[in-house]
Amino acid sequence: MNSFPRRDFLKSSAALASSLACSPSLADGTSSPSTTETNDDVVRFFAIGDTHYFANEQSPSELMESSILNCHGLIDTLNALPNTEIPAEAGGGRVGTIQGVIHAGDIIDTGDKRGAVQSKMQQREWEGFSKDFGLNGTEGRLKYPVYEVHGNHDSPSGDGLAIDGLIERTKARQVLARSANGLHYSWDFGPVHCINLGIVVGHDLRNEQRRRYNPMDSLEFLIGDLQQHAADANRPVLLTHHIDLPRYSKPCELTNEANLAMEWNPCDVAAYYEAIRKYNIIAILYGHTHVRNIQLWNGTPEKTNSGIPLLNIDNSSHFSGGNQAFFYIEIDSQEMRIRECGTKDSWSSHFWTPNLWKFPTHKTV
Repeated sequence: MNSFPRRDFLKSSAALASSLACSPSLADGTSSPSTTETNDDVVRFFAIGDTHYFANEQSPSELMESSILNCHGLIDTLNALPNTEIPAEAGGGRVGTIQGVIHAGDIIDTGDKRGAVQSKMQQREWEGFSKDFGLNGTEGRLKYPVYEVHGNHDSPSGDGLAIDGLIERTKARQVLARSANGLHYSWDFGPVHCINLGIVVGHDLRNEQRRRYNPMDSLEFLIGDLQQHAADANRPVLLTHHIDLPRYSKPCELTNEANLAMEWNPCDVAAYYEAIRKYNIIAILYGHTHVRNIQLWNGTPEKTNSGIPLLNIDNSSHFSGGNQAFFYIEIDSQEMRIRECGTKDSWSSHFWTPNLWKFPTHKTV
């Protein structure tokens, strides 16, 4: 997992689909053409999460200084990294041309709270995100397109200001498909098909239990999108949602009342795994835990040496402290390479975690 060769990437999705062998190891919607072209033979992007834009409760028209410091510092670091050197202990080389930023949710901090003051805080937090991140890399502080999902701090119930804002943003962005509710969507980074699925993936139609977090019909959209855009099971696919998986990868017990308190209903997790296991899912990105964790997943909570790579992103610009991080990811026809860039001083400076995680981009079984 820690050798560092770079291999030639095929320059079109058609060529890639015909050449890959197939399982990574260690819905209705409107469609429009959208493929982000590479300028060389490698797909490159940043994966961030848990920005938690946070307004001042005492003066809700203002963002907290610590939130501004962390969020602006993150964006400035992302903008400055291309063509900079990566140290040998993190694999060496240079950061290449970036095609976009994937945001794994908890964009703002107050979307899960109610009250007149909290409503004003939400509005200021959302304005801060929208102004700083823009949409296509030309309108905001960030110089790349951004593709975000919502988290529990944005909206646990699937309504409210952040959800309305995400739907409007998705109407404006170039995508391959949008869900019927306008919240979930897919696009291509070159040959890699990307699907954004919101807070959790669900719901399993066999189970009508109340969910703690509303899946907003993301499972239905996922199934339809994979059938339409990844019909060739060799096609590399990247999935993003907010909540972590292993803790909720438990047996599906349809009448278990303990499910009601869980952030992700285990029956939905089981249905999610069943929906994707035959496809070439090269990674699943998520945040929420505020720690970095990389492991393989086979649909159970057990440690495994084979399965789908899970890439749990640390908080990237949380207002509560200086320790933050994000992933820099490269994908070619042979492998996916993940590096972590972090800070201990709110992005006044940054460092590379001394590791390189690597996984194949073709199915092995």
